[in-house]
Amino acid sequence: MKFFCQKQALVDAVNNVTRAVSNRSTIPALEGILIRATSSLFLAGYDMEIGITTNIEAQVQDPGEIVLPCKQFGDIVRRLPDEMVSIAANEKLNITIRSGAAEFNIVGMSAADFPEMPSVSDGMGFSVPQNVLKGMIRQTLFAVAPLDSGKPIHTGTLFEVENSTLRLVSVDGSRLAIRTEQVKASEEMKFVVPGKTLSEVLKLTSDEDTPVFMAVGRRHIVMQIDGYAVISRLLDGEFLAYRKAIPAASSTTLRVKTREMIDAVERVSLVVNDRVKSPLVCSFEDNTIALSCTSSIGSANDLITCEMQGEKQEIAFNSRFMLDALKNSESDEVVLELGSSLSPIKIVPPSGNEEFLFIVLPVRMKK
Repeated sequence: MKFFCQKQALVDAVNNVTRAVSNRSTIPALEGILIRATSSLFLAGYDMEIGITTNIEAQVQDPGEIVLPCKQFGDIVRRLPDEMVSIAANEKLNITIRSGAAEFNIVGMSAADFPEMPSVSDGMGFSVPQNVLKGMIRQTLFAVAPLDSGKPIHTGTLFEVENSTLRLVSVDGSRLAIRTEQVKASEEMKFVVPGKTLSEVLKLTSDEDTPVFMAVGRRHIVMQIDGYAVISRLLDGEFLAYRKAIPAASSTTLRVKTREMIDAVERVSLVVNDRVKSPLVCSFEDNTIALSCTSSIGSANDLITCEMQGEKQEIAFNSRFMLDALKNSESDEVVLELGSSLSPIKIVPPSGNEEFLFIVLPVRMKK
C-alpha cells in the first residue's frame, strides 16, 4: 500500500474518526484506525457501539488496507512539517510515514482483524438541517440519564417522528427535556440513540443548514454529516411514557428574563457544593421571585422580578437541574408553570408554541 495526501485533510479525518476508537479493548485492532486506500482514502474508527468513517482525496499508487495505532498515528500526523504526506506499508505491516525531511516507521495491524461495521440498507430514512439537529441535541442531551442509572434505555434520547414532526426526548428520573421541529418525513418511527453517540454527533455538526441524512434500521442508525458517517447501535427497551409526566394544568404562571434567573440561581447556589448539597427554595409572590438556600457552610438570599399570574407558591429544587434547563432554553425569556410545592416545574418558551419543554422535579422541603 502506498499513497500521498494533504496533511490537513488527513489530520482532520484522524481527529474525527478517533472519537469512535476504543480506549481499551480485548480486540487490539479496535484501538486503531482502519485505513483503506483505493481510489480515495477511507478511514474508520469503531468501538463496537459507535463507528465514524470518512473518505478523503488521495493519490493512491498501490491500493491496500491496514490498521494503525490510533494515538501514535494521530500524534505523528499532527506534527508533520510539510503540506504533503506519503504513507507506505509493506507485507510485514511496517509503515513508513514521510513529510518533508521527517520520516517515521511504525508497525500496523492486519485489516482482517478489524471487525466489520454494521450497515443499514433496508431502513427508513429522513433528513434534518444540520444546524437544527445540532440545536435539538444540545437542548436535550443534558437530561440524558448517566450510564450507571440502572435504566439503560434512558441513557439515550428518544427520536420520535410523526406527522412530519421530529421530537427529541431525554429523561433521567429528575428532569425531562423535549425539543420539537418540523421535518420532511413520510414514515412514522421511534428509536433511541445513545447519549454517547449524540455527543459525538454534536461535535461533527456545524451551524450550516446542510442536511443530515439518517437511515434507521432495526438495531442501528447511520447519520451522514458533511462527509462523515456515524454508525451507532440503537438502545432497546421501554422508554418512559413521557406525555403522562407532563403536568396537564398549572395554578401559577411566571414570565421571567432567563439571564436574570440564571444569575440569581448561580449566586444563591454559592453556598452549595458537591460535598454540601442543599435545595434552593423559591417563593413566588407579587411579581417577585425570592430565592434562598441554607447549608452547613452558610446561607444566601436574592430577589428578582417577574410577570406573575395565579396563586403564590413556594417550591424547592436542585439548583443544577434548574440551571441546566434555563441555560439550554436558548431564549431571552421563559415561562415557568407551577402546580404545587410537590408538582414538577414546567419551563416553556413565552411564545406558547412549546418548541422546547423542560420539566424539573421539586425537592421535598423540610418542615
